[in-house]
Amino acid sequence: MNTNDDRAEHTARRLTEARLLFDCERLTLARRLRGLRKNQLAQAIDTTPTAVGQYEAGVHRPSERTLSKLAIALGVPVEFFHAGRSPVRVDTAHFRSLRSTTQVERDQALAYGRIAGDIVTAVEELVEFPVAELPEYPVAPDEIAGPGPVEAARRAREAMAGQAGPVPHMVRLLEKHGVIVLILPSHTERVDAFSIGAHPRPMVLFNPAKGDYWRNRFDAAHELGHLVMHSDAEPGSKVVEDQAHRFAAEFLMPEADIADQLPRTADWTRLAELRAAWGVSMAALLYRARTLGIMPESTYRSAMSGMSTRGWRRREPGPAKPLERPTMLTRAVELIVETGTDRDQLADRAGVTRADLDLLAPAREQPSLA
Repeated sequence: MNTNDDRAEHTARRLTEARLLFDCERLTLARRLRGLRKNQLAQAIDTTPTAVGQYEAGVHRPSERTLSKLAIALGVPVEFFHAGRSPVRVDTAHFRSLRSTTQVERDQALAYGRIAGDIVTAVEELVEFPVAELPEYPVAPDEIAGPGPVEAARRAREAMAGQAGPVPHMVRLLEKHGVIVLILPSHTERVDAFSIGAHPRPMVLFNPAKGDYWRNRFDAAHELGHLVMHSDAEPGSKVVEDQAHRFAAEFLMPEADIADQLPRTADWTRLAELRAAWGVSMAALLYRARTLGIMPESTYRSAMSGMSTRGWRRREPGPAKPLERPTMLTRAVELIVETGTDRDQLADRAGVTRADLDLLAPAREQPSLA
């Protein structure tokens, strides 16, 4: 038998196996991962949206020919559709959509969260991560102005940071306590940060387009608030989001440490100094001064108006700072590669494509020898 015949037989076996092991949920995952609606996928494989819907509902199983078309259209191997992958749930993710975010974009970001969980599961079979140990302090999702979020932040700081003053590196602190931190692919830039507290371990995923160091740190503290307070809360409610904001403010700017440093007026020089020291934006410092009763409401409103006039609401003055970058998953993958399992093999173990593995755990740039 010649090589072409061998390849044809191998392809036929793969398709037969893929059809026998077909999991309708994996098809939905692949479609959402590529940011496609059912009608768009149907057009790509020359069928109807109804047929795609029936495949995804498990009403009908696609033929081997259709499976091949689906794999090509979605940029995945046919093995991606196999049943038996880890059931990582993301339906309870604490997810903040930007106002312009579509359902397709939201679904795509959550799909990346799902395969990130699959990657983490595969990596943990080969590398030991830090123990996932986050304090738990449940706060009732209908508590509007109570002390819960502030007390939760104080307890979390005591357990995680162990010292007063600024938090030097939020991402590193999360990773030290076993949280997987990832940056979403660039085509999900209209989606805000979100967190997942379920199996295999807590995860925080950041918006790729936010080049704002100060905002990124606040996002990290906000998502930590969800992980600490909201394991059972319904995601997305305005009250729950406000609780996470209050948690983040106390976690990054503890009242006991910062109250006597905050100005009563819009002292921009002082605010810039505090921004550099505490790693939070001037806007956040102004809001903190207001909520702690240090800055009068009228002064706060005037200060925020002044920031808008100067264009500082969009970008605050001074040189930009590089974002805090996650390293734990990338380093784990590098260690696996060094011990003999290459990235293609790891992607196969995780049931994801090599391209998606590289998006979520990119290889670090090596320093130039020149």
